[in-house]
Amino acid sequence: MPRRAVPQDVPAMAGIVNAWIDATPWMPRDLPAGQIKALIARGMALREMWVIGDPVEGYISIESKIAHIWGFYCARTGQGLGKRLMDRAKAGRAYLSLNTHLPNLGAQRFYAREGFETVAEQEPDPVATLGPTADRVSTGIRELRMEWRR
Repeated sequence: MPRRAVPQDVPAMAGIVNAWIDATPWMPRDLPAGQIKALIARGMALREMWVIGDPVEGYISIESKIAHIWGFYCARTGQGLGKRLMDRAKAGRAYLSLNTHLPNLGAQRFYAREGFETVAEQEPDPVATLGPTADRVSTGIRELRMEWRR
């Protein structure tokens, strides 16, 4: 079952993101690994974050005020971890939005199964609410904005 993330989960959460970047041929690294860890740590006070697994195998980060998912990563796919995290994110909500990279077809299929619909194609790297990071470089990858409504 998903549980609220705590500061001690940050290294595992960052490790999942960094492993995904390193294993995804079309995804250039837009931040050094340490910066990703720092962003997740900063986000803990600003976002609702849930993790799953012991040790942590996945997480989801939601900006509650605007019901937007800014981070959603699982170390393993096809095991139901993402589904359980998404069910937790949907609990008590009537709406959620997220952005996904255009080449990330597996994620798009998952989101469609979860009831998300594509509403727009966007320029690369919409600004996240955690603010700019000096070391960030644009990925140059277009994104889809997807929305779910109960």
